[in-house]
Amino acid sequence: MNMTDPVADMLTRIRNGVRAKANRVDIPSSKLKVEIARILKNEGYIGNFKVSEEAKPSIRVYLKYGPGMERVITDLQRVSRPGCRIYCGKDQIPTVYGGLGINILSTSRGLMTGKSAAREGVGGEILCNIW
Repeated sequence: MNMTDPVADMLTRIRNGVRAKANRVDIPSSKLKVEIARILKNEGYIGNFKVSEEAKPSIRVYLKYGPGMERVITDLQRVSRPGCRIYCGKDQIPTVYGGLGINILSTSRGLMTGKSAAREGVGGEILCNIW
């Protein structure tokens, strides 16, 4: 079955896993999804991730919780969709949740957070917001 929005599927799997207090979730792999997982790990939203090289490659994302199983990821929101792309210039990159969250942008220099894109002076397509 064809999937029209694989990034939204990844975010939904992570969101459902966090709400169910699961230790890990498995996601079908692609280069874009691996980069999103790398950014989430570097920003401290997930514990770790591992890419399996089997017949059907997948990403195993290990979710992260605070003391008392408190969620690190409160919510994930898909911004730019296949039917309605959302772009921003280097000066219009929005803040997420008053600066407490991050947004992931697809730029000409690859995937990066909104803060990194503003620092480097590039804009791009806003893929998602995480807080």
